[in-house]
Amino acid sequence: QVQLVESGGGLVQAGDSLRLSCAVSGGTFVLYTMGWFRQTPGKEREFVAAISRSSGTYYVDSVKDRFTISRDNTKNMVYLQLNSLKPEDTAIYYCAAKLRAYSTYASLYDYWGQGTQVTVSS
Repeated sequence: QVQLVESGGGLVQAGDSLRLSCAVSGGTFVLYTMGWFRQTPGKEREFVAAISRSSGTYYVDSVKDRFTISRDNTKNMVYLQLNSLKPEDTAIYYCAAKLRAYSTYASLYDYWGQGTQVTVSS
């Protein structure tokens, strides 16, 4: 069974940075496209970024040039660097994994972590 565990969330001020980490175990990490999603109360889970097996990266427009996704296949880790944070980035951030091509649809991801809270104060 594939397990994903996120860490690195917290309370920061607008303009600050955070680095989220996701540790993956129980599967063949190099086969997975990895994604980050976020969710706020009453809203659907939103695609943030994804990184393919070949390390191609994809972002939602609202985080381009501020967030960076990366992966370390030697450590079975995926990261999301969050820079220039804004209050509207406040959400629970989830790490997810799927086989084959990346997708912006949460329903197409097979495995999920428990989430980590990011709160940005103005």
